[in-house]
Amino acid sequence: MNYKKLGKILGKIMILEGILMLAPLLVSLIYKESLTHVLAFVVPIAVLLSIGVLLQIPKPKRETLYQKEGFALVAIVWIVMTLFGAIPFVINGDIPNYVDACFEIMSGFTTTGASIISDITKISHSSLFWRSFSHWIGGMGILVFVLIFIPESNDGSSMHLLRAESPGPKVGKIVSKMKVTTRILYLIYLGMTVLEIAVLMFDKPIAGYEDEQFFFSLLTTFGCAGTGGFGFLPGSMEMMNPFSQYVISIFLILFGVNFSLYYLLLIGKVKDVLKSEEFRAYFLIVVGAISLVFISLLTRFESFPQMYSTEEAFRHSLFQVASLMTTTGFTTTDYHVWPTTGVTTLIVLMFIGGMAGSTAGGIKLSRIIIAVKGGFINVRKLVNPRYVPKVKFEGKTLEEKTLNDVFAFITIYFFLLFLAVLVLSFDPINGQSVTVVSDAGTYTVEHGFFSNFSAALACISNIGPAFEAVGPYACYIGYSPFSKIVLSLTMLLGRLEILPVLILFNPKTWKKV
Repeated sequence: MNYKKLGKILGKIMILEGILMLAPLLVSLIYKESLTHVLAFVVPIAVLLSIGVLLQIPKPKRETLYQKEGFALVAIVWIVMTLFGAIPFVINGDIPNYVDACFEIMSGFTTTGASIISDITKISHSSLFWRSFSHWIGGMGILVFVLIFIPESNDGSSMHLLRAESPGPKVGKIVSKMKVTTRILYLIYLGMTVLEIAVLMFDKPIAGYEDEQFFFSLLTTFGCAGTGGFGFLPGSMEMMNPFSQYVISIFLILFGVNFSLYYLLLIGKVKDVLKSEEFRAYFLIVVGAISLVFISLLTRFESFPQMYSTEEAFRHSLFQVASLMTTTGFTTTDYHVWPTTGVTTLIVLMFIGGMAGSTAGGIKLSRIIIAVKGGFINVRKLVNPRYVPKVKFEGKTLEEKTLNDVFAFITIYFFLLFLAVLVLSFDPINGQSVTVVSDAGTYTVEHGFFSNFSAALACISNIGPAFEAVGPYACYIGYSPFSKIVLSLTMLLGRLEILPVLILFNPKTWKKV
């Protein structure tokens, strides 16, 4: 293990996090918050910059990074970012418990959106900004951003970092140079972010929050861009005007698209975008899911509390499908009490997730497509043993290794999901009743298997809100500290797509090479 090289890059990340914390510090100054709230960011900034600079002093004997080192570094970076990113919440008192604060910021960086905050109205502006800004930081990837600035290597070190942090079964450069690739990705990301903020500003302010329109537009866009989902108002996006809800829905769908396709659009290769197998499947699923949910709401009005108009039923269907398909977790209504067809559709979408190369979580649509094709190939081989299997995806024949990697990922994904559910089953909260107050009224649910299952699924797929006791109008505060640590680790496993985290627990990873 090249410890000095890892330390040097980790130091750069810590300096970057310190610089990024200047943004919420500025928010704290703008809103004239107390000295404690200002120091909540000044202290960790000073510590991060000091440690980061010290880590630049040792000179590594070897500049290269092997694949296992790149993967381990990515996981370490996200853990360190979380440990320091939680400090402001503890100092300013918004989240005084450090484990809770780590859960909250891990949820932010991994773009999960699961929260332990039961009353969002009591949280300061600087904390609201920092938790939502963490979505934007983690959406495209922390190390992907750093790759813009560090010298490009010819030994594959940069590619190891990109593969470890980027979602999807196969990661590559969109142009010949890695540094140019990362710059293009971030420029597209930044451009779409600015565009959504501008469009949201066209809407009229939320009643009672007339002075907060720009601030709310920023927080909303950070959540959309990173497909995170931290709410900053009671009921998440419920208080937003219909115009904003439609805008958010559209941008959520756009941020769930592979960013490489936007590059193809920019250089005029529209036909290549339309030929994309994953792109077509993505929009077919989105349209199909919206239709299913919409029809279920129209035909089952009498069986659940909400009474929507036709327009409201369509808007909520569009919004919730876009939110859960892209694993964002924003909500406009209590979908937990929807008809069975609508709820089942949303649960299926939570597994699938967005496209590879997007900021969305989940298994990823590309893996689903490859796994389905691989399954049919195996059935065909049973019927005709002489058949030579060829799985094609995006017009290319896949290597057997890629197919095996996809099946292995899905297998490990479900194993870890049910392992998390098993761990949560020992939590003292099980069997307790939880009162939920939502737009559907006030009702009581018992914390049990479905709450734990949906919580684990929402964390490993980086969604956030789940069902029952951890539904869209509830939070994760009731879990024990140990369960919160397990769920935090589950979020990290989901965001980094399992292997970079698991490699930390392999003793061979830490041997000197």
